[in-house]
Amino acid sequence: MIEILLVDDESYVTESIKATIPWDDLGIAKVYQADSAEAALAVLSEQSIDIVVSDIRMPETDGLQLIERIQQDWPHIRCMVLTGYSDFQYAKKALQLQAFDYILKPVNDEEFILSLSNAIESLKDEWEAAEKVHQLMYAIKSDSGVLKASLMHDLVLGRTWSHRTVADKLAQYEIPLQVGEPAVLLLVQLGRQFAHYDHHSMALIEYAVGNIAEETLAEAFHVWGCKAPHDCLVLAAALKTSYREGIELLPDFEKRRKAKLHGLAENFRTQVSSYLKGDITLVITDWFPFPDGIAQAYRAGLGSFMMSGGGDSGGILYLDDVRSQPVSPVQSMESLYKPPTLIHLLESKQWDAARNKLDEVFADLEGTSYSREHLYEVYLLMTNAFMYMVHKQGQFAYQIDQSGFDLVHDQGMILSLDKLRSWALRMLDKLRTELSASDQYTRSYIIHQVQELVSRDLGQDTSVKTIADKVFLHPVYLSKIYKAETGESLGDYIIRMRMERALYLLKKTNKKIYEITAELGYQNPQYFSKMFKKHYGLNPNEFRDQ
Repeated sequence: MIEILLVDDESYVTESIKATIPWDDLGIAKVYQADSAEAALAVLSEQSIDIVVSDIRMPETDGLQLIERIQQDWPHIRCMVLTGYSDFQYAKKALQLQAFDYILKPVNDEEFILSLSNAIESLKDEWEAAEKVHQLMYAIKSDSGVLKASLMHDLVLGRTWSHRTVADKLAQYEIPLQVGEPAVLLLVQLGRQFAHYDHHSMALIEYAVGNIAEETLAEAFHVWGCKAPHDCLVLAAALKTSYREGIELLPDFEKRRKAKLHGLAENFRTQVSSYLKGDITLVITDWFPFPDGIAQAYRAGLGSFMMSGGGDSGGILYLDDVRSQPVSPVQSMESLYKPPTLIHLLESKQWDAARNKLDEVFADLEGTSYSREHLYEVYLLMTNAFMYMVHKQGQFAYQIDQSGFDLVHDQGMILSLDKLRSWALRMLDKLRTELSASDQYTRSYIIHQVQELVSRDLGQDTSVKTIADKVFLHPVYLSKIYKAETGESLGDYIIRMRMERALYLLKKTNKKIYEITAELGYQNPQYFSKMFKKHYGLNPNEFRDQ
């Protein structure tokens, strides 16, 4: 609501105006009166006045001087003057002082209301424009983080602009780095203590970590940080001019620079641990000219993360130190491919065995020096197995679990062993619940029993007849219901399982061909070779030699 101040040394004038004008209809909440400029200034100092209506001729300080003072101290106030015909030159002077309007005495109520209404409309227009500007500035500030992150993503992913374009964007987004100056990247990976947070909570944690980094490193560095494209935080840092000028001419400049960065980075890790109760791992790249070398530095830092196995242990890694370390031989994930495979166990709905398979895989990971490539390998194989099972039952994977099948939604799946294990076991439980709940997706107990028997023993005694005897059914009837339930004949299923076992033994063992033949229940190596070539296009010797 609007408040107005009436000023005239003849108080009957202001009393008359106050008594005759319909203030409520005009939207004016309060009407104040003053009989001098000094009294008016006192009211202005204590109240939120929006409009001042003042007589021009007053003793000591006149209305023009009052308006001039108001324009200096309260420029938002609309000023209107009361004047007689003989004071028209004063009215002109008031307009030059940016008074909104002048009103002739004696005051005509209709003319006064019209002039006052115009002043009120002018105020409302100004307030509306100011509100729009405020909203625009708020939107710009709100979008600033998005714009900064977008620029960082473009730079680290290799998008190139001219130096002038980059400089313009840095200035526009108020990023404290300069084109051409030496810079360094710090890649930050949160430890396993943060793995249980949901997406929203993790965003808050990452925001807090970024703030701690900027505050901690601010002693000597300008810092620009955001969430990186590959589910870690990235900080670009450059020495502040004042600090650089103090050490750049010294012979051990680079040593001092690294020592300062290391000390502040250690303090950064300590602060995160103290306030957020979790570890972080830092990879610090080589120095590079900004922004030309940022993409190469980011790729190199990301590669170190990939080899580190997720960074759950915390610490600081320097790329030059990583390069000087001997490269350990990469270990393969044997348990992933050892029959019975995860796909086979899911296909036969051997849920407990499938869970044991997952436990075996993750136990192997924990017992080895795994990298993120290993985690990605495990993720891909499990995803393929889950999707195969879901699609075979006539559903889409996102109907079972949306987030886990979308790395864009949650890249953390391949960055943390705990996250991957949690997701895999959760997916297995969902599959078991969803697919077992409907008769459409439930296999008969006999089919489950048959598949378990086949997977347990692929020797000479495994045939349609021996399997039928063990489940107390006629071989022809068993073959018929197996075909109806699975779409595959039992004989073909037994052969397929033998061929998969043969493939594994040829790849992973040094057994002779005749030994593998006997182990799989074939009496004739030539017949085994023929069957193997039919399945894989190569005979066993050719496969092993390739």
